[in-house]
Amino acid sequence: MTVSAMLQPEQGLELTPDWWRGAVIYQIYPRSFQDSNGDGIGDLCGIVQRLPYIASLGVDAIWISPFFTSPMKDFGYDVSDYCDVDPMFGTLADFDAIIATAHGLGIKVLIDLVLSHSSDQHPWFTESRSSRDNPRANWYVWSDPKPDGTPPNNWLSIFGGSAWAWDATRCQYYLHNFLSSQPDLNFHEPAVQQELLEVARFWLERGVNGFRLDTINFYVHDWQLRDNPPLPPEQRNANIAPAVNPYNHQEHLYDKNQPENLEFLRRFRALLDTYGAAAVGEVGDAQKGLEILGEYTSGNDKVQMCYAFEFLAAEPPSAARFAAVLRHLDYVAPEGWACWAFSNHDVMRHLSRWDMSSAAVRVYATLMMCLRGSACMYQGEELGLPEAELVFEDLRDPYGIQFWPEYKGRDGCRTPMVWEKATLNGGFSTDVPWLPVAREHIGLSVDAQERAPDALLHHYRRAIALRHSHRALSRGEMRDLHVSGDTLSFIREEAGETMFCAFNLSHEPATLYLPQGNWITVGQELNSSGAGEDGLVHLGPWQPCLLLKR
Repeated sequence: MTVSAMLQPEQGLELTPDWWRGAVIYQIYPRSFQDSNGDGIGDLCGIVQRLPYIASLGVDAIWISPFFTSPMKDFGYDVSDYCDVDPMFGTLADFDAIIATAHGLGIKVLIDLVLSHSSDQHPWFTESRSSRDNPRANWYVWSDPKPDGTPPNNWLSIFGGSAWAWDATRCQYYLHNFLSSQPDLNFHEPAVQQELLEVARFWLERGVNGFRLDTINFYVHDWQLRDNPPLPPEQRNANIAPAVNPYNHQEHLYDKNQPENLEFLRRFRALLDTYGAAAVGEVGDAQKGLEILGEYTSGNDKVQMCYAFEFLAAEPPSAARFAAVLRHLDYVAPEGWACWAFSNHDVMRHLSRWDMSSAAVRVYATLMMCLRGSACMYQGEELGLPEAELVFEDLRDPYGIQFWPEYKGRDGCRTPMVWEKATLNGGFSTDVPWLPVAREHIGLSVDAQERAPDALLHHYRRAIALRHSHRALSRGEMRDLHVSGDTLSFIREEAGETMFCAFNLSHEPATLYLPQGNWITVGQELNSSGAGEDGLVHLGPWQPCLLLKR
């Protein structure tokens, strides 16, 4: 399909300044979404082909994980050209087709910008490492060794080992918070910030509606390169790195989360506002994620949304856990705006991570669409895909290969999308896929669920539709947060509309007192319980109650 045959980019879009507030965003991992040319790897034309399906879900926007030119050491999160498409995914014309088709369907497009680091094959790094006095010598984080030849400090890489790699040409170490092939850009260099803003401008001019900002709190490092202090064992958690990784042994005071980051975010927001665009930042911090979320989204002069890892963690979120997170967020980020997610391309799929029943998956999906904030779904989540079981020989993720078998990496959540039950490779590709299609996924394919009225796919559509039909759910304030046993309840309000939401997150029946008022039941298609004549709400196992005040 040619670009000229596409619909006009702005046709069908609601371009209000705060369109992002309460939006539902669908994440696409392009390698695994749809292969259009039979090489076993998903591509941009495949996304174009499947956009009508995404539109049928009722989502507001898509987020496309990186498709830029890259040696693919970290599958696109190591960029060697920020302003072009890697040939394995297609061309800039194919990306233009995504923009035109998505906009014609009323879907906004966010793309994944990886600004904290580049590939070591990026021309900027090639020049930077060539000498200590070239024009880009200071574009990356370089440091002399300690007198004994060891790295300049104790900072650790998320992928294991020291965050410093030795370069024999400059006879210096360079910083890499991730793989050694992902050197960190130096945000203390004004020219670096300006160049990255121009990268964002390039894509905004091409029609994108915003960005997902990878590792947003890693941009700026402590210019003094001070050592991180140790973290007491009782404060360690595995939200960001697996427990077997010593990264969890440090309090990351100096390698990220620096105050200078705020000024860059203000410059970035000013650029976004010029185009009516928005950004959602990934906050990678195990101890202060919500505080950083609040700091980065407050005041209308930084990014609009952030997500932390509270609900991407291994711990199943009970009613008490939900309440604790929401209360803490309200305390540390009263002006902030969260973007909630249960799954993404970096963590085990939540159906397996939390060992969820079908009924539990449904009530959690409904709950997400009732939370204050925006919501992000990961491809296949709407099908209830479990984590794929892979053998070591199938792994492609360097993280999993490094820590196998204690940590199996991220490949299990990145296997191909399943479209057609009776088609080779689930309709993903006519060739051998880059990761195997999980056998346990085939029966959960899109076409199989389209034919089943009670399938989870339809439940997600109904939950999204409920969110969009009530401004109290999509944009409203939250109050009267309450926990009773395993039941969570709260009130959402906006523009004169009041809704009572309760969720039984257990296998046992539950009873709640209903707030005073005249209530009518909504969301019956989501198995919502009604108000009892005795002034109580009676909930079955894994049942919500959604009431609208008259």
